[in-house]
Amino acid sequence: MTEQKSAFVVSADWLEQRLTDPSVKILDASWYLPAQKRDPKAEYAAGHIPGAVFYDQDAIADLTSGLPHTIPSPQAFAEAVGRLGISETDTIVVYDGPGIFTAPRVWWLLRTMGAKSVFVLDGGIDGWKAEDRPVTTEVPTPVPAQFHPQFKAEAVTSFAQMNEIVATGSRQIADARGGARFTGEEAEPRPGMRSGHMPGAKSLPSGVFSVGGKFKSLAALRETIEAAGIDLDKPVVTTCGSGITAAIITLALQSLGHTDNRLYDGSWSEWGSRTDTSVVTGKE
Repeated sequence: MTEQKSAFVVSADWLEQRLTDPSVKILDASWYLPAQKRDPKAEYAAGHIPGAVFYDQDAIADLTSGLPHTIPSPQAFAEAVGRLGISETDTIVVYDGPGIFTAPRVWWLLRTMGAKSVFVLDGGIDGWKAEDRPVTTEVPTPVPAQFHPQFKAEAVTSFAQMNEIVATGSRQIADARGGARFTGEEAEPRPGMRSGHMPGAKSLPSGVFSVGGKFKSLAALRETIEAAGIDLDKPVVTTCGSGITAAIITLALQSLGHTDNRLYDGSWSEWGSRTDTSVVTGKE
């Protein structure tokens, strides 16, 4: 019996069969931390999935916030993805390097801005290349499109809202950073930030949701989330280092039919760099 997988994740076979379908738009949303020593733009230039355009997560952001890749205004987002040839009515497939790493952030952002048919590629470009599927160095020239945003403000948590959540416990907090960063045993990769986590948060490192770059089955996702102490019948806010890998938890939650979840966009880049926020260390 085949294990049931997320309705928001597509296989390499599925995408390869639709490479010539003009209604399917492909975005390379690869992004890396400095420690990973990978250059997403250089890798895209060296070989990408045919038809894919590069989505720059650092550029398509609110550059005035002082925080990395903060969610842009709906209008700015619409203009940016419109230049990439993306409309809210398209079927959009987003991929990253290793699979289930940074693509879920763009999946979440597109849906938050009103796109309805958005998917993440299982296995990423690394898996695609390992299976000797077609790649190209040809950079497409997308025909500009109109993206009509319908912003879902309820999908995003602000600092003020996060402060209230921590103070009142009104939502469960799921933190996607690595376990040692959560406990405070490992320093944050960005300078000037305290180590540890928000009081009451649960640790759900982003890597626990996939195996070999492929998203776990629904049953395994449920087991992973519940084992971390998250009650799927209650509201959740997701967080991480800078708002990118938190979306992996969001993808898992929504794959399981959990709808009352929000993403804290500032994440630890905001919380950990302030002096007026509560930070605790250890596993709890």
